[in-house]
Amino acid sequence: MNVTRENIDALNATVRINIVKTDYEEKVEKKLREYRRTASIKGFRPGHVPFTMIKKMYGTTVLVDEINTIVSESLSEYIKNEKLDILGDPIPKHDEHTFDPANSEEFTFSFELGLAPEFEVSLSKKLKLTRYLIEPDAKMIADYVDNYARRNGEFVSIKTSEEKDVLKGSVVSADGSITNDDASLSVDLVKDETLKKEFIGKGEGDIVTFDIRTAFPNDYEIAGILRKQKDEVKDLNGLFTLTVREVTRFMPAENDQALWDKVYGEGTVTSAEEFEAKVTGEIRQYFSRETDYKLRTDARDTLLKKTPFELPEEFLKRWLLRVNEKTTAEDIEKDWDHFRDDLRWQLIKNKVAKENGIKITDEEILAEAKEFTRAQFSQYGLYYATEEQITSFAKDMLKKEDDARRIAEKVLDTRVLDVVIEAMKVEDKQVSAEEFNKLFDKK
Repeated sequence: MNVTRENIDALNATVRINIVKTDYEEKVEKKLREYRRTASIKGFRPGHVPFTMIKKMYGTTVLVDEINTIVSESLSEYIKNEKLDILGDPIPKHDEHTFDPANSEEFTFSFELGLAPEFEVSLSKKLKLTRYLIEPDAKMIADYVDNYARRNGEFVSIKTSEEKDVLKGSVVSADGSITNDDASLSVDLVKDETLKKEFIGKGEGDIVTFDIRTAFPNDYEIAGILRKQKDEVKDLNGLFTLTVREVTRFMPAENDQALWDKVYGEGTVTSAEEFEAKVTGEIRQYFSRETDYKLRTDARDTLLKKTPFELPEEFLKRWLLRVNEKTTAEDIEKDWDHFRDDLRWQLIKNKVAKENGIKITDEEILAEAKEFTRAQFSQYGLYYATEEQITSFAKDMLKKEDDARRIAEKVLDTRVLDVVIEAMKVEDKQVSAEEFNKLFDKK
């Protein structure tokens, strides 16, 4: 067997593997004799089928399998021994030689390789970054305070209704066939503005007659009022009456000690000024994550821009088309810029990690998986999950290969960007939330 390489250019090469009879003959014969011991063929006892018959029946199949194994192992070993840093996977070439085991004992296989580029990463204080510090304004602070007040508010009974109130009572169809004695109807959901006025100024004992489809064109709203399934009301029309039993209005909590104790714990805050200061700190903490995200994104983009190198683009496009059966060439072209930048960053990241001795540990990966799990729990309102539950979920997630790889890459990204940002010159700049958001509009 002979393996040779032809370098097309700095980023592309062809590897040829020439296989002769002595490379596979013994392996093929050994496999065929194993077949002979186990083959079950009518008219012969197991192990007594003539070898010539086994060879005729299975010879070509076994030969192809063994040659494929030899080629695959030889190619992998060659790449490893030659320390070739390749991108993607080798692509077989089918245009030079025909594989014809019936008429030949010597075979040549060719593979295209995409080679990783040689490049240097230069980290220095000459590279500048801006850390955008977002300062909450008075309106934002007031909105947060109002949000806490609304989250801790409650419905109270009132005498007469206004547009934002809820009327509770009995709803009955004109013919009496449909009744809900415990209906709730939000005045502001009434779509017809003229009809909406009929529900305003009403109190206990008042009666309102209305066309249900005019008031509520949405089947979901009608189903909610009548306590029925959506499919049950899709053809429902006609007049209904509401007999008001109670009018309720949502009242936000007062900005007082009771609210402050609910939000931050008893006695932690004792004045409106302290409450506002606490809220401001919360907003700043939230914005600090936005600031960090922007800083890291800018660091990545800066390094991509300041570290130019080429990729074997045509090879990579053909490789992507080969490994993604449902993807078209048009799809690849459309997403190419994104894929190219991701691959370039992967190469830069790995080089920075290697040059700075960055190695991630199992403990770091588990910690990141736990943070991801906490965020997921919070998203679904599971704020009281125990540390034991979070750890268990995180470990289960890491048992999945794709999730484990994604988490590990996230940790490596963080560690590398820590080094990159530390090496660059970072200047702080205070901006408003509006100014900060506009920075993303420029992309």
